[in-house]
Amino acid sequence: MIVRVATEGQYELSGEALAELDRLDDAVLAALHAGDAEGFRRAFDAVVAHVRGKGRRLGDAELRESHLVLPAPDTTFKEAEKLLSDYPDRLGEA
Repeated sequence: MIVRVATEGQYELSGEALAELDRLDDAVLAALHAGDAEGFRRAFDAVVAHVRGKGRRLGDAELRESHLVLPAPDTTFKEAEKLLSDYPDRLGEA
């Protein structure tokens, strides 16, 4: 799966890294649904760190269609509420 981090670039994730991303992503959505801004920040930072750490960064010349686009790493809770309102609960639905 190709994941774009807005303002940053694209990463390719597969296998267990993708499954773990789905688990981490659940915490982001749970925090948003609960109105927990601090929990969102922790969970979203973990998602971005996971994508950066476990994904293979695609070079600028290797531009491919993104299956999932994450907001910029500095996205606020209020911005995320708007941006992720129709975000799928399971990444396989993305």
